[in-house]
Amino acid sequence: MIGLRSLRPTRNMSEIPKLPLGIKNRRKDPDEWDKTIVAFPSPYRLKDLCLDQSAEPANEETRGDKQEFKVRLATNEDRRMSASLLIEKMYSWRGYGTNALGQDPNKITLVAYLHDKVVGTLTLGLDSSQGMVVDELYKREADMLRTEGRNPCDITRLAVDQDIKSKSVLAALFHLSFIYGHNFHQATDFLIEVNPRHVLFYERMLGFKPFGEERTCPRVNAPAVLLRLDLAYADEQILQYGGMGAAVPGVKSIYPYFFSREDELGITQRLQKGE
Repeated sequence: MIGLRSLRPTRNMSEIPKLPLGIKNRRKDPDEWDKTIVAFPSPYRLKDLCLDQSAEPANEETRGDKQEFKVRLATNEDRRMSASLLIEKMYSWRGYGTNALGQDPNKITLVAYLHDKVVGTLTLGLDSSQGMVVDELYKREADMLRTEGRNPCDITRLAVDQDIKSKSVLAALFHLSFIYGHNFHQATDFLIEVNPRHVLFYERMLGFKPFGEERTCPRVNAPAVLLRLDLAYADEQILQYGGMGAAVPGVKSIYPYFFSREDELGITQRLQKGE
C-alpha cells in the first residue's frame, strides 16, 4: 500500500482554509479557474446512474463512444450557478426543494463537465466550529464521531445528469472528495443523508452503512436516513480495485471506476503543489 501521510500538510484541524490546498498559490490571470483538476475518458455507461437511485440499481452496462469528462472546482459564481441548476433539475422532478449554492470557506464543490455542459456535482463539507449540514438533523450522531476523536465530513448536493449515466463521473466525484477530505484534511468518515429507498444503492456501490434513523429533512421536505462511510474501508477498496474499470467481474461497487492508487498519488501531489 502506498502511504500518503507524508504528502499531507501539517495543520491544526480547527483552522479550515478558505480555499482547498494549493488554490491560493495559483496564478491570478483571467483563466485561473479554468484549470481542470482531472480529465478522464469514460467509455462505460450505466442506466440511471444519478442522485435518485432505486433500491435495485441497474447492472446493465453498454460500451459507447468514449467521452472525456473534466472535473473542476466551483470557485466562481458562474460555476456555482451551473451546479445549482443541475441540482434543481435533478431534485425538482422528485418534488424536492433546493437552494442555490453559495460561497462557503468550509465547503468544496466539485463540478463535472462534458464539453461545456455541467453533468455532475458534489459538495464536500469540512467540519468546523460552524458544524456541518448534517448537524441540522443528525448532530447527536456527528457528535458521537467527534467524541471518539474522528474527523467527519459530509456529502451534500450530489447530482449526476440522467442523460450521462456514467459510472466514472460519480466515481471521480467521490474519489476527488476522498482526496480533499482524507488526504488533505485527515477526514476519517463521510456522512450523507439519503432518501430511505436509496440506502441499498449507497451500501452496494460505496460501502456506506446506516448511522441514523429515518427523519424528515426540512431542506428538501422528504424523508432522510443518515449513512456513514468509514474512509479506511474506502481506502482499502481504492487500493484493491481502483483503476480496473469493467475488468473486475462480480464486483458490484463502483470502486473499480475510481482512479488507481498511482493516479490518486499523482493527483494529490499535483494539488498539493498548486499545479
